[in-house]
Amino acid sequence: MSDPFKPGPDELLFLPLGGSGEIGMNLNLYGHDGKWLMLDLGISFGDDSTPGIDVVMPNPQFITERASDLVGIVLTHAHEDHIGAVPYLWSRLRCPLYATPFTASVLKRKLAEVGLEKQAPITIIPMSGSRDIGPFNVELITLTHSIPEPNAVVIRTKHGAVLHTGDWKLDPEPLLGEPTDVAALRRLGDGGVLAMVCDSTNVFVEGTSGSEADVRDSLMEVVGELKNRVAVGCFASNLARVETIARVAEAHGRHCALIGRSLWRMLESAQENGYLTDLPRFVTEHDIGYFPRENILMICTGSQGEPRSALTRIARGEHPQISLEPGDAAIFSSRVIPGNENSINRLHNDLTRRGVQIITDRDEDVHVSGHPARDELAEMYHMVRPRIALPVHGELRHIKEHVAFARACQVPEALAPENGTLIRLAPGPAEIIARVPAGRLALDGKALVSADSEAIRHRHRMGFNGVIMGSVVVDRAGRLLAPPQVSIDGLLEGEEALNVIAKISNAIDSALDALPHAKRGDDAEVNEAARLAARRWFHKNYDKKPVTKIHVIRV
Repeated sequence: MSDPFKPGPDELLFLPLGGSGEIGMNLNLYGHDGKWLMLDLGISFGDDSTPGIDVVMPNPQFITERASDLVGIVLTHAHEDHIGAVPYLWSRLRCPLYATPFTASVLKRKLAEVGLEKQAPITIIPMSGSRDIGPFNVELITLTHSIPEPNAVVIRTKHGAVLHTGDWKLDPEPLLGEPTDVAALRRLGDGGVLAMVCDSTNVFVEGTSGSEADVRDSLMEVVGELKNRVAVGCFASNLARVETIARVAEAHGRHCALIGRSLWRMLESAQENGYLTDLPRFVTEHDIGYFPRENILMICTGSQGEPRSALTRIARGEHPQISLEPGDAAIFSSRVIPGNENSINRLHNDLTRRGVQIITDRDEDVHVSGHPARDELAEMYHMVRPRIALPVHGELRHIKEHVAFARACQVPEALAPENGTLIRLAPGPAEIIARVPAGRLALDGKALVSADSEAIRHRHRMGFNGVIMGSVVVDRAGRLLAPPQVSIDGLLEGEEALNVIAKISNAIDSALDALPHAKRGDDAEVNEAARLAARRWFHKNYDKKPVTKIHVIRV
């Protein structure tokens, strides 16, 4: 049976399966001449709507069904929302991986954690390098971002060049790594660009994103005014910020400590590639107690309030080696990722309860974004001059605004991609030609399940509504042989719970006694009568509808 979505030799297709309609878990496909090329394969993180789920990723079903036509995955940079799903999904795809040296170092460590380091081949593409991958010619252009070696990817076919920006900004003083290769972008624009697939994260932000050099100056001043122990929360991958904090600590006579395994793994990957090799030695969490409190500055994971992160454990008093006390300070040198507001507020409250001074980017200039604001977007459009604008890496509101912005920048065509929209870039005007399945997978323990599965929805309902569990033992004729046994979880406690359990048991007893004799021999009828009796009693008396389960035992 022929594949209706197989790209022909005379067309170029674009298909986002993740990252268009949300910030995170990027997965983008380009199709040409019967083959597909993937750019990035990332994750996002669970929230209150996915209880028990820490990691969420795109559902790659469309491309796993066509894995034999997937010529490779090119990774733009080493952030989790761009490479984090590779260890979980590579076994379904089994294709070559392409990355720059630093990104490859980070990815190798992730693959090793799941035993794939010897199976998943990573081909190194040097900075500003190029390579033919199937029918695609791929060239990297150096950009600046909040991690070493971020790249835009130029994808060339006979239909022209597409610039896929990945994450970027225009930072004249990035402090770590090379500045944006403006000359390469201008040469690309002069040669003609079919389309630009571009980061939309900060499309609502006026001006520019700011420079890492400005953050260093500000942190130097802020930390200089603090007298006791200082913890700085930042993303482990923001190695320019790690270097800045280490330099700030050195300037103020403090020893710099790394708290959190991911920070140490990122440091190893950086030093393996020649970054951060001239910094003073970092202190481990096990050795912090040997230093006076005023001589320590800690870099901690957990600025988003992640439940098991270092900073959250410290704030709750659960960390075995480290504490923060009244008079200490916590600096949040990171942005608030949409969806994390509640967890960050809880973290701030836990720190405040301990008498810790909290400093955020609302108080001081302790953070700049790694994504372009409107002036930078305008400059990129001025340099590249694409015929088609395809905003990605944003919620729907970001993407719609970016479409309008691109048109204001005189881009002739601009479309708003959503996950699952198959877009023909050439020949002819760009247009959406189909919609294909796109969804999310959730890492539930060690299993990957659909994020909208009945199990996840059921867990969500239990978390909000509580659970009633009941067991009834009946004979062959459907007569109760013992009083129904009932338990309630997440609803009531103490004496009140015991009284309610007895009343629900009586309600089940009455319902089964009223059940017609013809139905008593059917386990499903007995189950449903008992379930409805329990749930209706609780709803009538407490105005809640708990998840209710009944076990029927017939002897």
